[in-house]
Amino acid sequence: MKSGRSFIVIEGIDGSGKTVQSKKLVRWLNKTGFKSCYTKEPTNGSIGRILKKMAKMANVDVRVEALLFAADRLDHLNRVVLPSLQKGYIVVSDRYVYSSLAYQSVTTNDPEWVAEINKFAYKPDLAILLDVKPSIGLSRIKKYRVRFEEEEFLEKVREKYLEIAVKDGLKIVDASRSIEEVFQEIIQVVENFLRID
Repeated sequence: MKSGRSFIVIEGIDGSGKTVQSKKLVRWLNKTGFKSCYTKEPTNGSIGRILKKMAKMANVDVRVEALLFAADRLDHLNRVVLPSLQKGYIVVSDRYVYSSLAYQSVTTNDPEWVAEINKFAYKPDLAILLDVKPSIGLSRIKKYRVRFEEEEFLEKVREKYLEIAVKDGLKIVDASRSIEEVFQEIIQVVENFLRID
């Protein structure tokens, strides 16, 4: 088994393919000989379950929601991410702090405050942004639409993500292509990061 111990984050707006690509990446890493595990935010923990219910509600205090996302993230770090890294795993997270910096900065209109309440967030070793136009992302979502899944809102979130990518060095992957084309580019990015020959 090859050594890993890296924290990789897959980000993007709704319908960008984060979950599919995160799970494919974990399978590929394990097949390649790296110990790796999949995780996601919001989590399935007690705070994460509250957030999933709130996403379907209309009148939500967006600051309370932002604080809950931050609390869920801290719990996620303490319960899952850091212990797994200490055991030598490559941890692949489907969403992380950049989701709050994009989504909650738009909902609260207060990016500085959102950054402040998330300042504890452990910096990932590699962050990949799956970039896609909201119209394409939304066309892929078949399930019940939640509050965040509106095109005009997601346009603002996408703009914020792209700003963050430039500022924080996220690797941008064009996610408008087929699942396999996107995955091949993700593999290239990860291979370069892990220096796989």
